[in-house]
Amino acid sequence: MSALSSPPAPNDFTFYDPFDGMRFGARQCFLCGTPTTPGVDAVPVFGEWLMNRYHLHERQIKLLDLSIVAYKDLQIACCPRCRTQHVEPLEAQVQAAASQGVTGLRNLDDKTLFLWLGKMMYGVLVTELLNELEPLAVPQYPLAENAKMLRRFQAFFQPFQALRVPVEFDDFTPASVFVLEVDPAQDDMPFEYDDDLSTLAFSIKLDNAVVTACLVDNGIIRQAMRRVYQDAQRPLHPVQVAEFKARVYYAAYILNVVPDYYLRPLQPGATQLVMDTVIDDVTGDIFNPWENAAYGQSLLEMWKRWQIPLEDIMHDPEQPLSFLYTADGEPLQLTHYPATDNA
Repeated sequence: MSALSSPPAPNDFTFYDPFDGMRFGARQCFLCGTPTTPGVDAVPVFGEWLMNRYHLHERQIKLLDLSIVAYKDLQIACCPRCRTQHVEPLEAQVQAAASQGVTGLRNLDDKTLFLWLGKMMYGVLVTELLNELEPLAVPQYPLAENAKMLRRFQAFFQPFQALRVPVEFDDFTPASVFVLEVDPAQDDMPFEYDDDLSTLAFSIKLDNAVVTACLVDNGIIRQAMRRVYQDAQRPLHPVQVAEFKARVYYAAYILNVVPDYYLRPLQPGATQLVMDTVIDDVTGDIFNPWENAAYGQSLLEMWKRWQIPLEDIMHDPEQPLSFLYTADGEPLQLTHYPATDNA
């Protein structure tokens, strides 16, 4: 019997909660809690194949406390079993898909993309939490002191356990995941990464593919943006991709709910658990009110590369600047920015 068809070991059904005692250090596996040896038992937050492909090892990333760390130094504790049986197979699956570009990534199921993005997001999150113990500079919004953020992180980690535990999500996907295609005509940036840990919004660019997600919304943002995402199923100028990301990040910011997750009792002979989800506060609004002024700030941040001033973005306060749509609400074909007469 192959490993894929063998029933999982009983301990595969045991969920791990690192938030119980805030166990995020180098002495316990991030997936199962097994004791680990610091400096020996670890996996890179960004897969080795990813760092090799985009020459990331020495590239640097700035954390919330303003400290600078090289991509290769972003490591997360992982026991040998979880590394070989769960993390490395996931990375290999995404690597194979990414080698086929946008088509390959779009052919991956949402659960796989959620787990892959989640592993990177969680690795960065753990680094931030550990840095808060001895910060270079005190972050403006410490993660460990924000109850709502921690509730989001705890909610995220439950379906994320599907990386190790055989779990089926019953009629839901934990995240809103979008895969966009960038028109390479004016795009010379092969790799780009950014996140908003407070909302678990995340984006990574691999050549002409951009994967953007909110990792703990049960697909609510994707449902709300279904028309925009449908209109974006075409090669986009990078400035249009940045606008799409601004919409996702702002939607994650005004999202007013945090899902709860429940496991059904394990049935005799079952080879996987079934997870259900509910949103408790059904009386409240799913989103806080959309405010164009705040959304304009999200656009300003995403459009830094093009130095588009806020006064241009908010020239019409009722209709912030858009490169995805015309003033009449039709999808905009943009081949150059700044636009030319032929664009």
